[in-house]
Amino acid sequence: MANVIKLKKGLDINLKGKATGKLSAANASKVYGLVPDAFWGMKPKVVVKEGDEVKAGDALFVNKLHPEMKFVSPVAGKVKLVERGERRKVLSVQVEAAAQQKYVDFGKKQVNSLNAEQVKAALLESGLFGFIIQRPYAVVANPADQPKAIFISAFSDMPLAADVNIALKGREQEFQTGVDALAKIAPVHVGVKAGSILAGTKNATLTEFQGKCPAGNVGVQINHVNPINKGEVVWTLGAEEVAMIGRLFSEGKADFTRTIAVAGSEIKEPQYKQVLIGATIGDIVAGNVKTDKKVRLIDGNPLTGQQTSEASFLMAHSTELTAIPEGDDADELFGWISPRLNEFSVSRSYFSWLMPKSKEYTLDARVKGGHRHMIFSGEYDSVFPMDIYPEQLVKAIIAGDIDRMEALGIYEVAPEDFAVAEFVDSSKVELQRIVREGLDMLRKENE
Repeated sequence: MANVIKLKKGLDINLKGKATGKLSAANASKVYGLVPDAFWGMKPKVVVKEGDEVKAGDALFVNKLHPEMKFVSPVAGKVKLVERGERRKVLSVQVEAAAQQKYVDFGKKQVNSLNAEQVKAALLESGLFGFIIQRPYAVVANPADQPKAIFISAFSDMPLAADVNIALKGREQEFQTGVDALAKIAPVHVGVKAGSILAGTKNATLTEFQGKCPAGNVGVQINHVNPINKGEVVWTLGAEEVAMIGRLFSEGKADFTRTIAVAGSEIKEPQYKQVLIGATIGDIVAGNVKTDKKVRLIDGNPLTGQQTSEASFLMAHSTELTAIPEGDDADELFGWISPRLNEFSVSRSYFSWLMPKSKEYTLDARVKGGHRHMIFSGEYDSVFPMDIYPEQLVKAIIAGDIDRMEALGIYEVAPEDFAVAEFVDSSKVELQRIVREGLDMLRKENE
């Protein structure tokens, strides 16, 4: 039976446009693109040329720092373009999909007969190791490290997040095989919520989390189960990525098919789509985006995702694709003095706090206010369910005080852990960007 941890701090943001249980395959894309920026902390070295024929599972680029770490094509076809930006930075490697898909055969393996090094070697060769994120620093894991534990969050409670029970329905055995493989490397911890289809997972320590967003963040779960100290390393994965690892060992091929939530108030029919990583965004949302107003497409959820376009490619870790109003064409009668029954408010500034908690809101992309001086108001702490002082940590990062950053727990956090705090921040500070810069600064200092 799973241990139960109840969290008191947090904030649930109930947005309109949640994906329903409807599931269908997305339109196949003509071109798929693997984006190196999806794998933070990795320096790509392209190992293919334009015109090369590749199978699904063939390497497109490797990590310069660890050449044994491969990042592979999600489809078979011809390399169409190696897209580069300033200073020849690799923006994407694009593959034109073939009519008939062929996969690299990595060989079926019995996990019980493998040791840790054999599991790690299989993950590196197949391109799946690149999906493992390490704490500290929230970057692609170093294969030379020995983690003290591997954490898997089996649910997300971010606004419009995909339901793992839908994404992994019928794939429970693949998830179990993936857990068995990872357990060869280090003890595995799985965070679940009540009613999870993964609550019966074996060979792992299960913990049930109860509370508001961001209880589903793996950083929150690590903080309450096995906090990270200086010099320690923890690896993290998403639940669907663990199932991909299970499929690798049971079928012998790297299949990067995901089930993502296509959601948001500007989606005509919010639903789930089965799609390959790197698919063209336009093919996923084809004909399903409202056109009566300007829309912002987000690769990910509204709090932690990044702005995208229909010409872009689905990022490797994405489990949602959302659409919300841009808001720059909004014309509000009476402006700020209107009662605002349909606007979400944390501080009870609007009369909407009188509405039932089940009410769904349509929020747009506007910041609604300019940057102000940061003050100690307790706003961050009220929605930050970790044993860390978030306001003091952010100020230490801005000041570049590395000793204080370490003392205040920067090794335990990732930008996503500050997403809800950024949402409620009346000073309009870009907390996630600041935390990312702080982690990069600390990593460079410790290299």
